[in-house]
Amino acid sequence: MPVNGLFDSTMQALDKVLEMRSQKLQLISSNIANAETPGYGAKRMDFEQDLREAIDSGARGRAVTHPRHIPAGSGQHIESFQGTVYEERAGRIGDGNTVSLDQEMVDLSENQIKYEAAVKALSKKMSFLKMVIQEKI
Repeated sequence: MPVNGLFDSTMQALDKVLEMRSQKLQLISSNIANAETPGYGAKRMDFEQDLREAIDSGARGRAVTHPRHIPAGSGQHIESFQGTVYEERAGRIGDGNTVSLDQEMVDLSENQIKYEAAVKALSKKMSFLKMVIQEKI
């Protein structure tokens, strides 16, 4: 979200989650496309824990009313966050490929469910913002 200060840090975090989930979808799609490629190492992306830490690092020293709240101003750490992509080495099949279509389908389903949950949360935040704007007019 390019307009600094207009959206709260929760919306910035949700925006980053959607970006990371989209990147993870591309990796999963690439893995599925290369399931028959000899020597291909499945690519994985971890970002949930690192994103939590990025949010927490922006929260240090700031007052919040509840431990689960994200303090204002933590978005600077979120915007520069990038997930970690690595190649899976374990589980090489006879041709050296590490892609398991079953695992990819599980990862795809999980990623899709979490993407939809983030979209729903962001949509609710936008609805609330819209309601507040309409009340002010």
